[in-house]
Amino acid sequence: MDIRNIAIIAHVDHGKTTLVDKLLKSSHTFRENQVVEERVMDSNALERERGITILAKNTAIIYKDTKINILDTPGHADFSGEVERIMKMVDGVVLVVDAYEGTMPQTRFVLKKAFEAHLKPIVVINKVDKPSARPVEVIDEVLELFIDLGCDEDELDFPVCFTSAANNTCSLSSDITTQKEGMEPLLDMIIAEIPAPNMDSTSPLQLQPALLDYTDFVGRIGIGRITRGTIHSGEVVSCCRLDGSIKSFRVQKLYGFIGLDRIEINEAKAGEIVAVSGLGDISVGETICTAGQEEPLEKIHISEPTVQMTFGTNTSPFCGRDGKNVTATKLEERLFREVQKDVSLRVRRIEGQEEWLVSGRGELHLGILIENMRREGYEFQVSRPTVIMKEVDGVTCEPYEYCVIDVPSESAGAVIEMMGNRHGTIESMSNTETQTRLVYTIPSRGLIGFNTLFLSMTRGYGIISHSFLDYRPMESMQIAKRNTGVLVSMAQGQSTAYSIGALEDRGIMFIYPGEDIYEGMIVGEANKGLDLAVNVVKAKQQTNTRSSNKDMTVVLKAPRILTLENCLEFINEDELVEITPKKIRLRKRILDTVERKKYDAKMRNITE
Repeated sequence: MDIRNIAIIAHVDHGKTTLVDKLLKSSHTFRENQVVEERVMDSNALERERGITILAKNTAIIYKDTKINILDTPGHADFSGEVERIMKMVDGVVLVVDAYEGTMPQTRFVLKKAFEAHLKPIVVINKVDKPSARPVEVIDEVLELFIDLGCDEDELDFPVCFTSAANNTCSLSSDITTQKEGMEPLLDMIIAEIPAPNMDSTSPLQLQPALLDYTDFVGRIGIGRITRGTIHSGEVVSCCRLDGSIKSFRVQKLYGFIGLDRIEINEAKAGEIVAVSGLGDISVGETICTAGQEEPLEKIHISEPTVQMTFGTNTSPFCGRDGKNVTATKLEERLFREVQKDVSLRVRRIEGQEEWLVSGRGELHLGILIENMRREGYEFQVSRPTVIMKEVDGVTCEPYEYCVIDVPSESAGAVIEMMGNRHGTIESMSNTETQTRLVYTIPSRGLIGFNTLFLSMTRGYGIISHSFLDYRPMESMQIAKRNTGVLVSMAQGQSTAYSIGALEDRGIMFIYPGEDIYEGMIVGEANKGLDLAVNVVKAKQQTNTRSSNKDMTVVLKAPRILTLENCLEFINEDELVEITPKKIRLRKRILDTVERKKYDAKMRNITE
């Protein structure tokens, strides 16, 4: 049987996962009466909740006697490590571009990685059914991007397909009236344009895992393409480790893929994408070889992290109330287990402390890890994200981002001023009747804590996308930070409507009456630039003429409810986010009110 191995790549929300849904249906992978969810490849709970792809996943279809292995990849720049490592598993890519938005930062990133891996591209202009669609102009943008990335001259003549994945229609013409149901034209194009993999099944085995999975039944599973040779279930093979050592193991289980199912098989040959179990600590980039004929493949290069946070054991007075995993040992095991399957992540324990420096590709990357751990019953605390500096030829350098912003035209002036305060450099600006597109290069630290303020300024209509550009010499500049102080509890107990009502003119509250509060916990945002210690647990004094139930008639403003992302953006360096399975709280590093005031006074004297 012929084989084609492809990856679906695109900027976030351009329709990759929906397109994979329709390819599965057009190939009749599902039964006619089979009920299948939308975005079936987004199997993770967080993926379905947020409508994004976090982990690269593979599926396979049979179409016209050809097996097409398809890898669905994330679109967010924070998960670009998933994209980088699968490039060696495929021979071509399907680049999906929104017919209105056109090329975006992540479009540039994923296409650049495809060119570096010398992969054949097919361009799919998706969402052509939109009233605002401009498919012809978008093709010109894609062509400019190809030229800008320095592709070979023969690659400029790329095949193009026009689709509406949501409506399951496809055509080879930009004329929307030619759209017909089904993805057969795209499937035919994949077979015709994407080269077949190397099918040398008689040479010694080489198989390099690029993805990892785990099941309680067989443990860790390495997923990758067989570069050459044949692998059999039950045979003894060698693994060339990343440190240069060699370890023999028996292939416990061997799996192939059809549709959404992982099927146990006895053997697989060169060109196939398979899953192998049997080595409990197999890692991405290692090479499985025929025993005695070890020839490791080149290691998979993954770009370095650019953002880091401190994870630590929960030191608040409420530690252990909600979570079952609260100790340093449990936390360390979980973090290092994550490193085994996420090659973009780095974890280093801070000597002498129950804290770990966790480095990733962005705030969202680390935020997803935090949310997963919270749902698994872990309790811990995290610091504000900071960018990772790097020494280049003796010069301290910082990461910069390529940033594209689409905003309503009336908000453009305010956004330009805000980006200027964060030392962004405007590269280009274009307008339509109602929208303005701004293209910036900006230090990564200028984007930390930016998103909530940006959405507020554009009343939720703004869209910002960015991807890592390069490291540049660090400028001695202050990035705009939160200009308000916080309301910090000076006592422990239950918050009361009486005390909250008395403090409403001091700022915006984050808590409801009746919540458990501890000293040092942040209960609101002050309306001035300094922190204010407040008592939110004080109850109204009872007399013989007033009863405590009078308190129930107090009418309070609704508190501001902060999500995990809001909390990470909100905090300053002297503050932490306490994470538990049931609660996300903001707190000061120093909980004791007197000690904190002494420390703040000392720091002010140093800066003055």
